[in-house]
Formats: sequence, C-alpha cells, structure tokens
Amino acid sequence: MNNKEICPVVILDYGSQYTQLIARKIREQNIFCKIFRYDTPISMIKNLSPDAIILSGGPASVYDKDAPDLDMALLGLDIPILGICYGMQLIIKKLSGKVSRTEKGREYGKSSITINDTDSRLFLDLDSSQQVWMSHGDSVTDLPEDFSIIAKSDSAIAAIANPKKNIYLVQFHPEVIHTTNGVKILKNFLFNISGIKPLWDMGSFIEKSIEEIKKTVGNKTVLCGISGGVDSSVLAVLLHKAIGDQLKCIFVDNGLLRKNERQNVERRFKQHFSMKIDTVDASEQFLDALKGVSNPEEKRKIIGNVFVKVFFAESGDFQFLSQGTLYPDVIESGGSLEGPAAVIKTHHNRVQQIQELISQGRIIEPFKDLFKDEVREIGRQLGMPDEVILRQPFPGPGLAIRNIGAIDRENLDLLRNADEIVVDEMKKAGLYYKTWQSFAVLLPIKSVGVMGDERTYDRVIAVRSVESTDGMTSHWSNLPYELLEKISNRIINEVAGINRVVYDISSKPPSTIEWE
Repeated sequence: MNNKEICPVVILDYGSQYTQLIARKIREQNIFCKIFRYDTPISMIKNLSPDAIILSGGPASVYDKDAPDLDMALLGLDIPILGICYGMQLIIKKLSGKVSRTEKGREYGKSSITINDTDSRLFLDLDSSQQVWMSHGDSVTDLPEDFSIIAKSDSAIAAIANPKKNIYLVQFHPEVIHTTNGVKILKNFLFNISGIKPLWDMGSFIEKSIEEIKKTVGNKTVLCGISGGVDSSVLAVLLHKAIGDQLKCIFVDNGLLRKNERQNVERRFKQHFSMKIDTVDASEQFLDALKGVSNPEEKRKIIGNVFVKVFFAESGDFQFLSQGTLYPDVIESGGSLEGPAAVIKTHHNRVQQIQELISQGRIIEPFKDLFKDEVREIGRQLGMPDEVILRQPFPGPGLAIRNIGAIDRENLDLLRNADEIVVDEMKKAGLYYKTWQSFAVLLPIKSVGVMGDERTYDRVIAVRSVESTDGMTSHWSNLPYELLEKISNRIINEVAGINRVVYDISSKPPSTIEWE
C-alpha cells in the first residue's frame, strides 16, 4: 500500500472545536485522513503524499499577536486546498488580501448564503440558496489576485476560489450538521476537485488497531477500566481480541453510578463476552473526597485522581493502561495533540496522573480520534449486542456532574430514582435508542409546591434529552407532551423529596449536553 492510500487527506488544525468533525465526515466517505498541528513541518506533510489539504477553523484572529501561522510553501505544493473559516482568512492574509473585523461581518449560528457561481466545482449540483453554519468575527474584505467570489451571505463573503490553483476557501463550516449540504460540499472537494478514491473503512481500522496493540504491548499486561458504557465495553472486546489473557479488566464502583449499574455490568460481561472482571467497591473513597465540593472542574479532577489511585491499588504489576477515550473528551479538555484547542471542561481521563502516563507512553487509546457513533460501528463489526452498543453515553464522572452543587448520598439517591424513571419512560415510548442522551439533573434549589393540600418545599429535577450524531453539537429533543407529562408525574409521585420537574430546551452550542 502506498502513501496516498494511507493518508490521502491531511487536515491542519488551527484549534477549532469542530476540527475532528472534518475528519469524521471524510472518514464517512471511506477516505482515510490524519490531523496535524498547523505548524507541522512541510517536509512531514510532503512525505505523506496527500491528495488534498484542509485548513480548519480556529478561535484566533489572523491579526492576533501570536496567531497560528501558515508556511507559504504549502501553497506551492500543487495540491488542492480547502480553507475553512480561520483557514480561509489566513490564506487570504498570506496572499496579500485583506481581512477586517467589522460589526457587520460578525455572524454566529445559522445563516443563508447565495451561490453566485453555480458552475463552481465546489458547489456542483447545489441550489443557489443554501443554509450554512457561521462562527466568525473577522471577514474577508479584499481578495488576492486570481481569486473570485463564488458565494455571499447578507453580511460577508462566504466563499472564494482560485480554480487554476485548486484553492477553495469558505467562511462557513461545512463539517457541522447545521450546514444543510455540508457533506455534499466536502464530497465535491474530495471527489470532483481532488480526485480521491474511497478505499478506507472501519474494518481496516479494526485490523490496524489490533496490529498496533499487539506491537505496542508485546507480552506485557494491559489494564482496562470498565464502566459498562459503549466505549469501555467495545474497547475491552477489541483488546481481548488482540491480546487475550494479557488483559486485566477492572470495574470501579465509585458510588456515582445509575441505579443497579454495578449488577448490570457484571451480568453483561459474564453473559455476553465470557470475560472476567475484577470489581472494586470504592464508593466511600470517592464520596469522602467529594464531600463539600461544588465546583464542576474540581469534581472532575477529584474523580479522575481518586480513580487512578484506586486503579493502581488494584492493578498489581502492569505496563499499560487502556482507556475508551473519545475525541470529544480530548478536545473539550483542551488536550488535543494536533492543535491549540480551548479548555471547555476537564474529562476524568485527562487529569494529571493520566497525562503523566501519556508522556511515559503507557496509555493505549485506540478511539481517541473517533466519535461515539464510530465506536458503535466497531462494536457491531465485533459482533457485540445492541444492548451494549446502543446504550446512551454516560459521563465518566457519573452522577457527580448531574448533581449540581455539593454531593451527598441523599441527593444521589434522589437523582438515581428520578433518572431511572426518565430512562424507563423513554424506553417504553420507543425513543431511548432514537435520542443521543436522555437523563435527569438534580438542581441545587428548592421550590414551593402543594401535595395533599399541604405546602411542600422540595427539590427540582431538570430533564435533559438531546439529539446528536457525534456529541460535538446537539439539539434538544422535541419530546411528545404526553411523555413529558408522564415523566413529570412519575418523578413527583414516586420520588419523595422532588416537587417540580422542568425540561431543558438548550442546544449545543451554546450550552453543553451535560450541565457540568
């Protein structure tokens, strides 16, 4: 296999929260790609012999003092280039065009553009009016030589091109689901402009991962933390397929699990996978460490640190720790190895101890560049049951970040009982597997109510249900009123201490899926 088959698309990351979405959309077209920092040496890029290069968006302004830059030699490689948002503005500036920060040019969220060059290969077979997703404060105001405008929004230049050089630049984000025909635009760039063949699939990813795991591990022992969720379960099966009994699986009961989760996990691994797991009840350690802590970042770091200590105490001799880390975990923690992403929230698998193991080369994370739906597909190809691979995501810090404010056992029990009702009713309505996540959140407030002609002053539960394909963006679920009414009635009637239920109708962005 030659280099072009190995890496036909190189993505240069300028720090956008959506960079990996670009890679994901490309992989969906059966095209392999790799993400690199924006300052990756040009020699390394040339050695990969890519058929196309994509510059991502980013949070900086091209005129910031330390703004991420571009090696001009990249533009001389005679390789098709697609610049997105910041990537567009950077190329414009480097080629002596002009980018300006104006109030009129600010656009955030859904926007409508008009394609004024419908013959452009980038917009092949698209109507002249398109809905796109914008996120920019700077705008292109003057074009470099040999570039022409191919699309506009009401307030900014939306796309420009130099067809002779095969350089195409867009101000909007085609990788985001809110850009209605974003996938079609990317396909036009990949197939019509760059002429790339679709030669990669998830089966080849599995084969390559198993090969790399065997090569890395040798005859050493690998620890794998089991939570019962999709990521850790698929990871355990993949690792077991690669190294067999060299794998040691540990399930830590941190006291922050859903109702009956421990029993369900133990049953599932014994029944479906014929794999032994060691269970550790460390609930007292976690809850004692979290006592009085209400700051969500502090909660996450405490949980991560205690988890590592418990894990090490149970592990015995080992060389590697494997985690089901996904790309959103990495990028939201600001820990992308590829680009300068901002910290949104620290994930439990990105605390200091884990970072130290990473620096020592002792962490195995086959899924760190993947999204949840891609891991589900790996599970399907490994023959895992729907009961496991279709489970909704559950955060590593567990109910700690759904119990807003300080944590205690009474609050956790209230939350567990309310959450069980949400999940139960979603399943009865046939919507559990059709939504990305649906769960209860315990709020740190009380409200006045009336029960049996008596005044109550009890806690409030927020119900959250969102639809998504990757967890990077989401929209609140338009659940039937009858279902919401049933959930509310059951929680208030069956969970003593709750007298009010509210429904969260926030999307991501600007909100996150979890409340903390």
